Amino acid sequence: MKKQILTFLLFIIVTNCYSQDTIIQKSGDEFQGKVIEVGVTEIKYRKIDSLDGPLYSIMRTDVAMIRYENGTKDIFNAEKKSEVILKPAPTPKIYSQGEIDANKYYSDYSSAGTLTLFVSLFSPIIGLVPAIACSSTPPKSQNLNYPNPELMKKMDYSIAYSMKAKKIKNKKVWANWTIAFGVNVVVVLFILEAQQAP
Repeated sequence: MKKQILTFLLFIIVTNCYSQDTIIQKSGDEFQGKVIEVGVTEIKYRKIDSLDGPLYSIMRTDVAMIRYENGTKDIFNAEKKSEVILKPAPTPKIYSQGEIDANKYYSDYSSAGTLTLFVSLFSPIIGLVPAIACSSTPPKSQNLNYPNPELMKKMDYSIAYSMKAKKIKNKKVWANWTIAFGVNVVVVLFILEAQQAP
């Protein structure tokens, strides 16, 4: 019974950690939140740590892309200052190449994953702090290890490579947190069993 309760709690925590939308600005900055409305001029959202809190807005012209929690994306491109149109990924080959190259070349996630693992081994609750912090920040540009600087100048390639690198980093961070959580659960169960033994 204890194992079932702990498994259920782990499922709830991991599911909630991934249920967020990512807003990527044209400046390269990105943040997580819950997109409420994509209007003609503004995008309204709530911060991820305050889903019942105030409604924030950002100008649609400042946003390059929204990646929704279900995996779908909206890509925006400002053709005119007064008019913003939805961009239907005009160069899918370049975009795909960015994702392929990120899988192949991006590997500088080990420090974020290792930090999360060590802190979480001592306390999974405290380990949530570096896990959330590391997974909510995009990889630094000097850590991306992209193979061709000329390709990174192309917006579609750059966005695809950066997003895939962040996804790889997030998977490593949360995999390490889950491993540490599992180790803690095993230790607690072992201690409980030892205490119940005559």
